[in-house]
Amino acid sequence: MLIRVGCRLQLSLPQQTPLIAILSVHHSRYGDLVRADDLMTSPGVPFAGYRDGFGNWCTRLVAPAGAFVLSTDGVFRDTGQPDPVAPAARQHAVQDLPHETLVYLLGSRYCDTDLLSDEAWRRFGETAPGWPRVQAVCDFVHGHLSFGYHHARPTRTAAQALSEGVGVCRDFAHLAIALCRCLNIPARYCTGYVSDIGEPPPYEPMDFSAWMEVYLDGRWWVFDPRNSTPRIGRILVARGRDAADVPLTQTFGTHEMTGFEVWTEEADADTPAPEHGN
Repeated sequence: MLIRVGCRLQLSLPQQTPLIAILSVHHSRYGDLVRADDLMTSPGVPFAGYRDGFGNWCTRLVAPAGAFVLSTDGVFRDTGQPDPVAPAARQHAVQDLPHETLVYLLGSRYCDTDLLSDEAWRRFGETAPGWPRVQAVCDFVHGHLSFGYHHARPTRTAAQALSEGVGVCRDFAHLAIALCRCLNIPARYCTGYVSDIGEPPPYEPMDFSAWMEVYLDGRWWVFDPRNSTPRIGRILVARGRDAADVPLTQTFGTHEMTGFEVWTEEADADTPAPEHGN
């Protein structure tokens, strides 16, 4: 299966503004590349790429004053299979975890484990460790939070999401991640594209999605507390401790988002890139 993914972000800037963008598909999917999702800007400006501390590909540039557009459009091969499921995957004792996973046991900007530890053990301490425990966390978060874009708030933490009972996909991910970390299960935040392939209509407007990966049985596994079930066509852009590590754009100055479009669709390698927006 071929999947076309891309985005178009239009900004209005009052002055020349330095900017960092994390919009390119993660290097772990480079082997699936059919058409590169190179970052394009309008007007064109020089930029440089680098890898951050989590291995994500970042683009650094200076945006001019006025209207400025960032866009990508690429085609990737995909297995067409849903996210893997392994109900027997075991949980590691903390002392047996690889060094590189330990950072994903710690609290972070949006995953306030210090406020959630008692609640995590009260709710899930009697569940079977490993996959069943993580699934129980995801089932709880999926059922406890009501999704809605009108609930979006960039400062909401995991503890606040639990208290308020509302959120967008990043809040679902933050709460599930924080609860897993409280239970000594390494969990990290992921952002990228999730298609509606194989899902029944109607479809909501496409957006970037957030989910989590947890470390069980010697590897990282995808869990998606927002969507609740395995999905086809999940394509990673970036991962980190939480959303603070992987903003789509980080501007060093004021700006207004005047246009935002994301697409994830089954593709034909011979068809040209679509015209999305103006």
